[in-house]
Amino acid sequence: MTSIFSEDGKNVAVTVIEAGPCVVTQVKTVETDGYNAVQLAFDDKKEKNSNKPQVGHFKKANTAPKRKVVEFRTEDMNYRLGDVLTVETFQDQAWIDVVGTSKGKGFQGVVKRHGFGGVGGQTHGQHNRLRAPGSNGASSFPSRVFPGQRMAGQMGNERVKVQNLQVMKIVPENNLLLVKGSVPGCNVSYIIIEY
Repeated sequence: MTSIFSEDGKNVAVTVIEAGPCVVTQVKTVETDGYNAVQLAFDDKKEKNSNKPQVGHFKKANTAPKRKVVEFRTEDMNYRLGDVLTVETFQDQAWIDVVGTSKGKGFQGVVKRHGFGGVGGQTHGQHNRLRAPGSNGASSFPSRVFPGQRMAGQMGNERVKVQNLQVMKIVPENNLLLVKGSVPGCNVSYIIIEY
């Protein structure tokens, strides 16, 4: 993240996203596949690190093998195999949605994961119970813990969609997109931009 000054002089926190160039590697139609979609690929990788089916798939689009391939369903079928989409696609968009995988935080307790207050305080005879969840089951009926009970567990590393992020600036020469606020994932992770 960084910050820029908006037109009214306010300092705004923005996330810098490299959005392209993306190559159209497959165009799916109702006649051939049963639905309309466009497959986009991003981020070159060496041919020696790709298997033969991948190399052949990308050769049809006349491009080098790519690391990330995503399919978008669309009714706009003006795309052709080998077309290159750049950040200028977002030129007329003021708001976008970003989908990504959030940072993994491992196995966490109930205080960090759900904001529990712990059992009691430091006094009242507590020992090693400050961050414990406390009682979580019912009485003799139904003699079980209800499904969905908030407990300790794996936290983060989930697909997250952040909606309505404002596009602050576009830098076409470097394929950079500056959006207001934060996006899910770490600094080098892949994200999907929708509008």
